[in-house]
Amino acid sequence: MKARHQRFLLISLAVAALAIAGMFVLNAFQSNLVFFFTPTQVFQGEAPKGKAFRVGGMVKEGSLKKDGENVQFVVTDFANEVPVVYKGMLPDLFKEGKGVVTQGKLNQGNQFAASEVLAKHDENYMPPEAQHALDKAGAAKAAQTYKPAN
Repeated sequence: MKARHQRFLLISLAVAALAIAGMFVLNAFQSNLVFFFTPTQVFQGEAPKGKAFRVGGMVKEGSLKKDGENVQFVVTDFANEVPVVYKGMLPDLFKEGKGVVTQGKLNQGNQFAASEVLAKHDENYMPPEAQHALDKAGAAKAAQTYKPAN
């Protein structure tokens, strides 16, 4: 085999190895990708069925029910609500009326079975997606309650 053919074979093998490595990286990235949805998007059916995703908003006042490690609460964006069930310890900053982001899947009863609950860690911080959804829902609610004078 000539040196030219050996070089061509070596370069071809290197390109193939890089393509395979890239495929593994992209596959790993895609399988760990978790999207964020608001309660309104979940209500409208935009959230994936049977795949993990995140829901964020505010914990509805009066919705928190604890039974040992089993916890139930409602996440709202003031337009729609998503009931959440979670088994485990809640973060110390978790409170009704405060922001929360939960990760999990929708179950058969359209309840969100959370595998992780993240509480808002600072009184001024909220994920941009959640803040945008709350602002949008607040504006829609204000538009419904405003009645022009005739």
